[in-house]
Amino acid sequence: MTKFNAVGLVLTGALLASGIAASGFFISKTMYNSQVAINTAEAKGLAERRVTSDRANWEISFNVNGGRNMVIADLYKRFEANQNIIVDELLKAGFSREEITIGSADYYGQVFRNDAQEVVDRSYTLSGLIGVETNNVPLVATARAKIGKLIAKGISLVNKAPTYQFTKLNEIKPEMLKEATKNARIAATTFAENVGAKVGGIRFARQGGFSITDAGAEYGDRFKIEKDVRVVTTISFYIDN
Repeated sequence: MTKFNAVGLVLTGALLASGIAASGFFISKTMYNSQVAINTAEAKGLAERRVTSDRANWEISFNVNGGRNMVIADLYKRFEANQNIIVDELLKAGFSREEITIGSADYYGQVFRNDAQEVVDRSYTLSGLIGVETNNVPLVATARAKIGKLIAKGISLVNKAPTYQFTKLNEIKPEMLKEATKNARIAATTFAENVGAKVGGIRFARQGGFSITDAGAEYGDRFKIEKDVRVVTTISFYIDN
């Protein structure tokens, strides 16, 4: 081997070694950065609001009955009269005609026979349904009390329990999400301080679904005017040592 070739071989080996060393440095640096990037704390943030329903639905069912000697046409006149009385009472209470829905009449007839299968009696029933949908939620309670008094006038009715909805969720979503995110950061900060670190930026965030339930209840969202709106966000924060 010539002296020139030997020098070249040594130089090549030195360059190769330095290249491997440099490569090793960058690989180590990359691994270090990756380890820093996965130093995270995941926290949940809760936001709650007590809201008032802005829509109510209410139904009133009623019926009239007749025996074997009843003329159906006369029974229907009684049905219409009672229907008009109920509607008039709703209008007096403050509802508009547009808020009142009148259903059709349902007819039911029954025949009674003796052991010899002879007809001994008949009964006829006409039943109806009147619905109210309104944004004037407080008015419903007042009107229900007035409608209930119609029973004393001989009107057979069922004053059904109203249902209430909160329809303005989109109006409070942004502030609630902001609050939930803030609460998640507070939780993550507490965790980080316990290990002598600081909370950095958000790595990822996952929003839970909004839930609306009757105030003080865990399930159901129909029968109370007051509702509880709730959302939980899950957020992963970077932790800076």
